[in-house]
Amino acid sequence: MPFRKLFLSRWSALLWAIGILWTAVDTVGFAPPAGHGDATAAANATDATGAAIDNADLAILANAMKGN
Repeated sequence: MPFRKLFLSRWSALLWAIGILWTAVDTVGFAPPAGHGDATAAANATDATGAAIDNADLAILANAMKGN
């Protein structure tokens, strides 16, 4: 269906937009899974070798990203 014909009718445009939103919600969902973004998860973060990440490591990374 050509988009010009679709948007000539407000009702068909509304139904089309509802379909797009429905697809997005069905694909992604409404809320992140439980436990996402917990402070405990950040406190127990590890690197690729399994060593704990501390604030000094994060400071080094921040400086490297700034180009210092």
